[in-house]
Amino acid sequence: MTLTALATFLGVVVCAIVAKLRLLSFRAQRPGDYAATSPEFDIKRDLNGPIMSEGVIYGPTGRMTSSFVARMHGEWDGDSGTLTEDFVYSSGVTMQRKWNLTMGPGKTFVAKADDIEGSGQGVISGSTVMLRYRIRLPEESGGHVLDTTDWMYLMGDGTIMNRSEMRKFGIKVAELIASMRPDSATSHRSVDAS
Repeated sequence: MTLTALATFLGVVVCAIVAKLRLLSFRAQRPGDYAATSPEFDIKRDLNGPIMSEGVIYGPTGRMTSSFVARMHGEWDGDSGTLTEDFVYSSGVTMQRKWNLTMGPGKTFVAKADDIEGSGQGVISGSTVMLRYRIRLPEESGGHVLDTTDWMYLMGDGTIMNRSEMRKFGIKVAELIASMRPDSATSHRSVDAS
């Protein structure tokens, strides 16, 4: 193979990889792709009251590295809300995060938490929510800051499927898949979120 043929071959491979990442991957999704889907995600209704979540975390090799169970509780006052998450990981480690959510213009919102660098930017579209943010891992996990993209997909029965990718320097280092559903065992979501 000549040097020119090798360079051409490598150029084609790089273009194919870039095209796959932009067109055929998790990162290729856009809120507009889901604008006509239903049921419509109403963040003040669907992230309100007690919520139970179970999830799995995968490392960079695609193998499961951890699992968790979380009890969450959402509360809204007009266009401002909080979502408190209490995690118990398979290792026995516990963690709490409290999101502060503020609705913005259109179907956008801002999300802040103590372990988030700056603020996350979210968009609600059809039956989905997309949220991008930079999360700072605990020191015992290396203290790295990861670029995170969360997608939440609302199912017809009120269950939310959550898929997240975490990247460092553009390279995927972790993925999370979780379910979230109203926790009727704790209490009924009786607060009117409208």
